[in-house]
Amino acid sequence: MGSILGNRVARIEDPRLLTEGGRYVDDIPLVGAARLVYVRSPVAHAAVTGIDLSEAKAVDGVVAIFTGDDLADLGLAPHLNPSFPTEMRRPFVASDTVRYVGQPVVAVIAETEAAGADAADLVVVDYDPRPVVVDPEVAVLDESFVYPELGTNVVQRFGTKTAAEFSDCEVVVAERIVNQRMTAAPIEPRSGAAYWTDDGRLVHYSACQGAHPTRDLLATIYGLDPAQVRVIVPDMGGGFGAKSRTYPEELALGFYARAVGRPVKWTETRSENMVAMPHGRAQFQHARMGGRRDGRITAYQLDVVQDSGAYPLIGAVLPMMTLRMTTGVYELPNAGFSGVSVVTNTVSTTAFRGAGRPEAAVAIERMVDRFAAEIGMDPAEVRRRNFVPRFTEPYTTGVGTPYDVGDYPEALDRALAAAGYDQLRHEQERRRSAGDPVALGIGLSVYVEVTAGQPAPEFGAVEVQPGGRLRVRSGATPFGQGHDTTWAMIVADRTGVAIEDIDVVRGDTDLVPAGGLTVGSRSVQLGGAALAEASGQLVELARRRAADLLEAAVDDVVFDEGRFHVAGTPARGVGWGDLVADGTALAAEGSFQGAMPTFPFGAHVAVVDVDTETGFVRLARLVAVDDAGRILNPVVAEGQVHGGIAQGVAQALLEAVVYDDDGQPRTANFVDYPVIGATELPSFELEHMETPTFANPLGAKGIGESGTIGSIPAVYNAVIDALGHLGIRHLETPLTPERIWKALSTTRPT
Repeated sequence: MGSILGNRVARIEDPRLLTEGGRYVDDIPLVGAARLVYVRSPVAHAAVTGIDLSEAKAVDGVVAIFTGDDLADLGLAPHLNPSFPTEMRRPFVASDTVRYVGQPVVAVIAETEAAGADAADLVVVDYDPRPVVVDPEVAVLDESFVYPELGTNVVQRFGTKTAAEFSDCEVVVAERIVNQRMTAAPIEPRSGAAYWTDDGRLVHYSACQGAHPTRDLLATIYGLDPAQVRVIVPDMGGGFGAKSRTYPEELALGFYARAVGRPVKWTETRSENMVAMPHGRAQFQHARMGGRRDGRITAYQLDVVQDSGAYPLIGAVLPMMTLRMTTGVYELPNAGFSGVSVVTNTVSTTAFRGAGRPEAAVAIERMVDRFAAEIGMDPAEVRRRNFVPRFTEPYTTGVGTPYDVGDYPEALDRALAAAGYDQLRHEQERRRSAGDPVALGIGLSVYVEVTAGQPAPEFGAVEVQPGGRLRVRSGATPFGQGHDTTWAMIVADRTGVAIEDIDVVRGDTDLVPAGGLTVGSRSVQLGGAALAEASGQLVELARRRAADLLEAAVDDVVFDEGRFHVAGTPARGVGWGDLVADGTALAAEGSFQGAMPTFPFGAHVAVVDVDTETGFVRLARLVAVDDAGRILNPVVAEGQVHGGIAQGVAQALLEAVVYDDDGQPRTANFVDYPVIGATELPSFELEHMETPTFANPLGAKGIGESGTIGSIPAVYNAVIDALGHLGIRHLETPLTPERIWKALSTTRPT
């Protein structure tokens, strides 16, 4: 019988989710639980000069109310990175200063959420406004400060040792590129619940992307041994990177639960989520590209300013990921990068699908098209002349990043063939010649990204249960990726046990001893590899036990499709259930860390129709080749690509978090923030390509973020391509009808 891996297997999670529904944090029944509601700052930067709680305390159902002074013993939330300035640590609840709209100022604990909201409305807070810094390119000038006592807004600086040299270039182009601030908009907003057991343990339910990192963070905050903290992550309605860090609003639940002597639950509203959950992207780029008129690119410099928001989190270090992927798929030894992350009076920024890698792809792919337009050469041909050739051993880029394996020319060729590139160019020319007001645009992107980029292992274990079922434990925390299906397939492949006889346990620090964050598309290549190795160890342990039962030498025992028998006598054998029939345990566990990160790659072709009279863009087609090494289940992989493309198209065309000059968010709900839907998307055309990696035994790379990284520059380039004959060479995203119409109004003859 062949391997189950590589076959289209329906997700085993879905029947329960579609019929019974998921079991999310807010669904957890906790006897006597009170509800937490925050009073949040309506101003972006101010001193808190007074708080009046008298009317709020009189509301029926209020259990307790806490200010920042009440939480003083908790100190400040730990920094993500110890190199961040200590003055930039965030309080759990602000006491003397607020630094962004939405920062918690008062915590109300009530019997019901409604009572808490009523009381919160009656809290009176006096604010003494301070100067507001919203624009990161202004913040970097250090003329006005988020932290006046520091005298700088800079969090960190990044860069290569040298800058690119442009003196020998025949052609140089330069652009300012904006990766606008976005929100992840998960269906389930942030949610948590906490209580203390009689023996002093903290039990915390969380909608987060890593049970064990949250456990360790809570242990640090409350001065506990990690064994005294249990974190449980049930089903989760989306994360996209924004839940990769558990935030102070939720981390303080243990304090409130201990203070009121009962469980406390918190689930933010959608409006809170939009203004107070950390955002993504917010990277401003100044790119220069130079080369020869024959299409050879010889110099590339990327300088970025990263908006970290008021309190630095993951967003503040993401320029490092952009630096890592600066040169993309091209041979560019003469490349340079500089970056600086700064604080502003806005909500913090964090990881969002791609986390620094889409920004790198947008920059270089936009500039390749800009360079091609400048020299009058087809953008596909420019790419071909500059690709890193196919390689099967590590290749080191111009900024020092070692890639594992890649074949970028083949990815582009497959994408162009599937799209019918030559025919599209003919149709584009026909429309232009006919003066058609609906312009056709064809956008290309060829990308490479890094997955499992951080050197951290992942845990996996497999145990035989009575009757022969297998119990799998994984340290990875799923939130829509299909882990249960993938883990069952990997274990089934190694053990011969049917996937319906495999139970998956995850998201509970009492049941799984170790685990990392589920970020950076690391799960299959690390968590899956750990389970593959544990399964292999289990088979070897089982072979020894089978040898005893069969009264044979271990070397004579054959394992075949879930049964063990003596070579030459297959009729007499034992199965998994027989091996534990006497109650003896049979289990194996392992921890896997890859030989190096992996570097998925691919090529996308976007086709758009742009109404030049209104500026409206219709995405007509999107052809995607996403090579993530060995694909274990095309159903799961395609689902990840679909979701990734949707979020990439959203960045190119629709979504943007907007603040005014006073730091007031203008996009606080789905009326003002247009989350992309099915009506804005075509059926994606996915083309198959696999280039297995040597970095793990499965040959797999990550695929959760590839669709986003490839689609943003493809759609971006397609819109600019549609408008090129009208004199437009570059615009900022999102490419809304208003932005396009305004640009066209300045290029049309009056």
